[in-house]
Amino acid sequence: MEPPAAAERTAANTEPTRGSERAGHAGHAEPSRGSERDAEHAESPESPESPGSPGSPESSGVGRRKLLAYLVAAPTLTVAVRVGADAWAPEAVAATPEAAALPDVLPDLGDVLILAAAPTAHMLTLELGEDGTARFGLPRAEVGQGLTTAVAMLISDELDLPLDRVKVRLDDARPELLFNQLTGSSNSIRALHRPVRAAAAAARARLIATAARRWGTDAADLTTREGAVHAPDGRTLDYGALAARAAAPRTTEAPEVTLKPAADQRVVGRPTGRIDARAIVTGRQEYALDLDVPGAKPAMVRRPPTVNGTVAEVHNAAAVRGMPGVLDVVEIPTGVAVVAETFGQALAGKDALSVDWGPGTVDALSHDDIKAELRKAAPDFLPPLLVKHIDAEYDFAPVSHAPLETNSAVADVRDDRATVWTAAQSPIAARAAVAKAIGLPASRVDFHVVQAGGSFGRRLFYDAAVEAAQVSKAAGRPVRLMWSRVDDMRHGRMRPPTHHKLRVTHTRGGTPLSLQHRTASVETDTGHGIGDALTAGLTELPAGNETFAQTMFRLSMRSPYDLGATAQTLTELPLKLHTGSWRSVYSGTARAAEEMFLDEVAEKLGADPVEFRRARLRTAAQRAVLDAATRDWGRELPAGCAQGVGFHEEYKSRVAYLVELDARDPKEPRVTRAVIAVDVGRAVNPRGVEAQMLGGLTDGIATALRAGLHFDKGLPLEGSYSQFHYARQKDSPRDVTVHVIESGAEPGGVGELGVPAAVAAVGNAYARATGTRARSFPILFDVDFEPFPR
Repeated sequence: MEPPAAAERTAANTEPTRGSERAGHAGHAEPSRGSERDAEHAESPESPESPGSPGSPESSGVGRRKLLAYLVAAPTLTVAVRVGADAWAPEAVAATPEAAALPDVLPDLGDVLILAAAPTAHMLTLELGEDGTARFGLPRAEVGQGLTTAVAMLISDELDLPLDRVKVRLDDARPELLFNQLTGSSNSIRALHRPVRAAAAAARARLIATAARRWGTDAADLTTREGAVHAPDGRTLDYGALAARAAAPRTTEAPEVTLKPAADQRVVGRPTGRIDARAIVTGRQEYALDLDVPGAKPAMVRRPPTVNGTVAEVHNAAAVRGMPGVLDVVEIPTGVAVVAETFGQALAGKDALSVDWGPGTVDALSHDDIKAELRKAAPDFLPPLLVKHIDAEYDFAPVSHAPLETNSAVADVRDDRATVWTAAQSPIAARAAVAKAIGLPASRVDFHVVQAGGSFGRRLFYDAAVEAAQVSKAAGRPVRLMWSRVDDMRHGRMRPPTHHKLRVTHTRGGTPLSLQHRTASVETDTGHGIGDALTAGLTELPAGNETFAQTMFRLSMRSPYDLGATAQTLTELPLKLHTGSWRSVYSGTARAAEEMFLDEVAEKLGADPVEFRRARLRTAAQRAVLDAATRDWGRELPAGCAQGVGFHEEYKSRVAYLVELDARDPKEPRVTRAVIAVDVGRAVNPRGVEAQMLGGLTDGIATALRAGLHFDKGLPLEGSYSQFHYARQKDSPRDVTVHVIESGAEPGGVGELGVPAAVAAVGNAYARATGTRARSFPILFDVDFEPFPR
């Protein structure tokens, strides 16, 4: 990490920065990088005015979207930036800074989360130091999606600063942000795009104004590039040389702030490598267990043999404490923890424990039981009157998130204070949960967000942080808690199993009249912050009398086709499994089922699957994406090989996948080629978009063909990558083309977009190649391994 900035620096910020409170607690273990982070968060004086308060100067530089910027305090210049409410409202909302009209159509899930976050969307911290480096505190999680790179690109472009001089750090838990520190539903760039640019533009305007005063010239005559202000006569001033002077409290007048039009952007829109790529591939990237927290000892937990089981009695705690390297054995609500000098010794101690366990919540249930219950939960269709119909049913098994980094956290709990380090997509909720678990006020818990080695929704939950804090408190020492891979598979979160009943009614001539889709799912646990955020975001939007789960389902489920009257419903089965949001949440299975069903409908109506879709897509943007992906649809392939297509639109973005699958050996099918076309509006980093679409393809191949969890008497059987058959390198096609289509719209969501279409494309290709339409996914789902002991 770069050295701390000088005491005098330029900052675009809407609030006094934080950190001095945490730094002042003597005797508390901090990681080696903590002093740098605290120096970067030096406390600034309170502002005499709050953003948007009466009398705040206002610039019309961004047109309809009002932006406020003014000097707050010195020696650190704090430029308060606030973009009007319409910058974050869904496009369907005709909003003004004063009030927003209700949309005619319920927005998507990302829209609602953005609305919930809007009141604090301006609370960003962008500092520019005398070393000419910009440092930005990101109130989101980097879990491998490339968010830090995209945000750095936005700042680099708007500030006219080289990308390698922009440093992005992850913000600690900031409760004042309310719902604006939640990473999920592909809304980070959608929510941050304009506020981040506004902060950078405000800092740039301040630097230009400072240079103009110094030279005695008109600010309008000055330009910026490569981290310096340039005058027409050739004079230049580096940003670093202007930082201290720009921080001086000369005036409270705000320079006019404008955002660059897309035509003037030189960084945004260009394929760019990740700013953390070198650190990742060289092993220098720090994850939770890499942090140098003094005195923190390895810890692992012995867990029950069934989901949600409890500890009844530990028989040999004293004997385990006497094992080599073992420091302590402590009980926590989820199991029995062993603290040791090394993880190997902790693992050995954990395995040596003799424990009697209490029952779990689903001990009597196995895979076929749950499948049967779901089939009963989805209501059957009544016989149609006077019209013809086509019906189909699909089942999807539960799926592990299976990130490369298993669940882990570091915690140091003292009598009056606690500090936790972990990867977290919902750090505010996590901080509150840790505080409750150890009996401290939330204000006495410092929660540091660390980059994650993958997530796919797993890091929305914070069980590792809670357990680490509980173990640290019971053991009286800092601990580094790590879940084993077996624990992560069996006791971690899973995409819930689902069952789908679909029907299309049509005329005798083959014109579709209606689409009905009834989904039954084991209930998805949303107790991680999204539920509260949705409640807040829906306060001004019509949701009817639906349950929370049904509302969330409706926000994320929408058919892109004109198939007549469309009804999509959800019934949740209240089984207490460890479920959670898995990449694409509901649409990952529900929209995939619809896309495979659409192939069936087209076949039975004698239509080509691509032409059937194209004729019923609602917009030119949708058709452009489908056309780009299917230019060579129908090309000749060997017998036993076939093409499949899938389309999906969500989060203001749309994608089409065409895959070619070799199923000459139906037990060893392999995707050999893929063409992907995607429109995400303005693609901040096209290379990042490509990476996300490739990830969606891999998820689609895995979950359509082989990857799933077998639930057996209250516990998944799978316990490692050798048993959970996620796609390997050999399963990935060598020939993949990704077309990123620039539509000129505001950025849409990317991270969760690809999975539904990819799953459907693989399923449709398999059906065409083998002549057999799969009804249960993954298609090849045998227990071909010896399960680990419980």
